[in-house]
Amino acid sequence: MKKAFCIALAVIVPLMGQTTVVPPARIGITGTVRLTLKDAIEKVLANDQALVIARIDRGEAVLNLTGAKGVFDPRAGLTAARTRAVTPVGSLFGGSADGKLTTETWQADPSISGYFPELGGSYKLDFSSSRQSTDSEFAFLNPQYNTALNLNLTQPLWRGLHYDDNRYHIEVARRNIDLTLEQLRQHLIEIVTQTIQSYWELEFALRNLDVQTQAVQLAEQQDSSNRRQVSQGLLAPADVIQTQTQIATFQQEMLTAQQNVTAAENALKVLMLSDRGDPLWSSAITTEELPDDKAPPIQATTLDEAVKQALANRPELKESMISLDLNKLDLKRAKELTKPQIDATATLSTVGLAGLETPAATSSALSAFLPAGTTISPVLLGGYGQSLSDLASGHFTTATVGVTMSLPIRNRTAIANNAVAMSETKRLEATRRQVELAIEQDVRNALQAKSTASARLDASANARHYAEEQYASEQRQFQAGTSTVFLVLQRQTDLIAARTREARARADLGEASANLDRALARTLDERKIEVR
Repeated sequence: MKKAFCIALAVIVPLMGQTTVVPPARIGITGTVRLTLKDAIEKVLANDQALVIARIDRGEAVLNLTGAKGVFDPRAGLTAARTRAVTPVGSLFGGSADGKLTTETWQADPSISGYFPELGGSYKLDFSSSRQSTDSEFAFLNPQYNTALNLNLTQPLWRGLHYDDNRYHIEVARRNIDLTLEQLRQHLIEIVTQTIQSYWELEFALRNLDVQTQAVQLAEQQDSSNRRQVSQGLLAPADVIQTQTQIATFQQEMLTAQQNVTAAENALKVLMLSDRGDPLWSSAITTEELPDDKAPPIQATTLDEAVKQALANRPELKESMISLDLNKLDLKRAKELTKPQIDATATLSTVGLAGLETPAATSSALSAFLPAGTTISPVLLGGYGQSLSDLASGHFTTATVGVTMSLPIRNRTAIANNAVAMSETKRLEATRRQVELAIEQDVRNALQAKSTASARLDASANARHYAEEQYASEQRQFQAGTSTVFLVLQRQTDLIAARTREARARADLGEASANLDRALARTLDERKIEVR
């Protein structure tokens, strides 16, 4: 009898009187790698560029906090100058006979300033010293050394007393660290869940390919049996056509399953690999794990506990709460800016002066213009060291205490900003409620999905078991002559479909478990992944 089909899509290898079907070679695959789920997750986390970016963002947030605190670092300053001034003199008492007066000054003014971390005050301490020489005939001290130590304090009494821009920026930076942490957790949960689901999809694709390959093999065995019976006159030639049709159908399913393996494998590889040159692209991946098919019963109390757990741990809800905290800081700052600016100020200064006595100080020409017995005080005679001694003695001090006020009229900008912050609070509260509702829905769906997937796996396993028994029974009846080729092939089709549904249900259970872990925000704990 002439063959009505050509087995060009699969390689048939005789083995112990039966045939072993091997799918055709896949393009670009030269080796095989066994991969556990843990290995897959580790590879994904090691090569995920989005995770690298998220960690960089977290590092920058920490640095931003350090930078915000830096506003309280003391600032040192220095002003130094040399000045030579030549001024015209048009008076006898100008101190110059040639119509000009020359003065040369060397000056240095180091300082330190900053803000107090509490109460919003500021300070500035500066020390100035100078050496001044002149050609004035009336100068009693020349050169003359001037020193001064000045302390300036400013303390807000209303606006800025309990809150100001510096403390605002620090608090915002702290919240941003928490925000980047939750964003990092959310990304980790999503990428790990995606990896788990991709792994189970590959596991299903591989199992389905095995099932479809076995289907072709069963059809080949049935065809071989039918051909022997046709040659013995026990079956009509038309019965062989039925098995040939079955073989062609199963071959199509096998090739489709092989394509699905390639697609599922590449979907997992693109998550794990960082570049096109990785040798794993040329290797077939063989999974080494099966999903856990032991799902605990879902009780009402378990549902309540699950929702509470999700509301306490879901990163997106924490992000929403952090946004509300940031808004509270904005509102607090906006309210502060609506207050009048009233500051207390205090200045304390002490000075020193010394110089070398000039002939003018003892000139008889000037004695007529000075009180009797007038001389230069000894504390003023000397060099730079004497000026510092005068400064330290505290004989020449000035103290000033005052209040400055700024009362903006209407202050529409601050009032408008405060109103905007209050409106933003309402918007964020509404967003938070939406997130909570979405979490409630997500947890309920995830719990039900896992429960259903577990029941489906049990049912599909029973269906596969009974399909195997039906197929074996139909084969026995066929051998006894009480059944037909059509019924045998129908039982065969039912058996393959039952095996496929069981493989699908098992993969669905694994994906449902991963999705439940995601919904409860326990993925990282279950996989023992630390967030740093």
